[in-house]
Amino acid sequence: MFTFNIKAKVLGTLARAGVIETSHGKIETPAFIPVGTKGTVKALTPEQVRELVGAQAVLANTYHLYLQPGTDILTKAGGLHTFMNWSGPTFTDSGGFQAFSLGADHGRRSKIAGSRPSQEVSVDFSRSADVDVVPTAQTPFARVDDDGVNFKSIIDGSLHRFTPEISIDIQHAIGADIIFVLDECAAPDADHSAQNKAIERTARWAERCLIHHQKKGSPSALYGIVQGARFEDLRKESAHTIGAMDFAGFGIGGTFEKGDMATAVGWVCAELPEGKPRHLLGIGEPMDIILGIENGADTFDCVAPTRIARNGSVYTRTQGRINLLNAQFITDFSPLDPDCGCYTCTNYTRAYVAHLFRAKEMLAGTLASIHNLYFVVNLVKQARTAIIEGKWAEFKNSFKSL
Repeated sequence: MFTFNIKAKVLGTLARAGVIETSHGKIETPAFIPVGTKGTVKALTPEQVRELVGAQAVLANTYHLYLQPGTDILTKAGGLHTFMNWSGPTFTDSGGFQAFSLGADHGRRSKIAGSRPSQEVSVDFSRSADVDVVPTAQTPFARVDDDGVNFKSIIDGSLHRFTPEISIDIQHAIGADIIFVLDECAAPDADHSAQNKAIERTARWAERCLIHHQKKGSPSALYGIVQGARFEDLRKESAHTIGAMDFAGFGIGGTFEKGDMATAVGWVCAELPEGKPRHLLGIGEPMDIILGIENGADTFDCVAPTRIARNGSVYTRTQGRINLLNAQFITDFSPLDPDCGCYTCTNYTRAYVAHLFRAKEMLAGTLASIHNLYFVVNLVKQARTAIIEGKWAEFKNSFKSL
């Protein structure tokens, strides 16, 4: 069972509030979806994610679950919901971004091109390679051809292959409510020609995924993915092509130029069918989410809130992001964010959490992660309320400092 209904819109923008209904429950949109990469949101229990954070759904990673624990164990466990004790809706990505980003472009993490470290070397993934060339220490970790991608496991270096059909089979075994097609995610600074080849291959793979998914008769809802990077013509072409296919919803993938993400999302959402949900993949900074909502995105996922939390950084309403390892917080006995009602802010101080980080206590990551996820999840819930109540402009202006 999968439906999407729009409840309210913001005039003059593409922002809307709606409801996605799955067999494991509803998702009121816009919504932020915490990432549980390997079947766990790092440092938190599923109960904490549900009760202390207020998340409606979680997103797991096909690439990582395929490598560990593997589809056999997930199938025997009864699927991801049972395995990780999560009763709500679940998403899985296709594994394509990880096969590329942990492979040939090893170490690339950000979806925002401007935030990428300058010393990293870009790789043109669109160049076909002979798939029988075995990667070694001197060759890339991933090689792509028109049929799929060969890659090395980051766990033990063993060789593996994803095709559109294999990715769909893995996601069916995981049993998520919402799954994604296998796509080619080109390097952030790949030129127009390379990005064009990537969207063409992504479209061919999307069609194969859809055919295979329909043959299998899975209850999961399959989303297509739009690529095209920073190029308006490619984004619109990809959105038009993928949007014409019979997907339940759509993902907006690839990389964006710093400062131009919202514009690119707007190009895509203006082309996609209005009555189907849109998921912005890998975007999680508060202001990026607000701009994404304004330009038509309905759901979001990103590892950023928990990743920066484990490194001592937390979001605040008035100060933006702060680093608790800075000396000024050693004797700061105020909550992480005085305007926040999360478990951490209700019970602990900046000084205490800063002490935990300095003492290298595991609880530090847990408390900071609870706060950051609560902050982002509830930011998006507030955005939904503002849309429904006709107060979007006031809401957006109140977060300009983020």
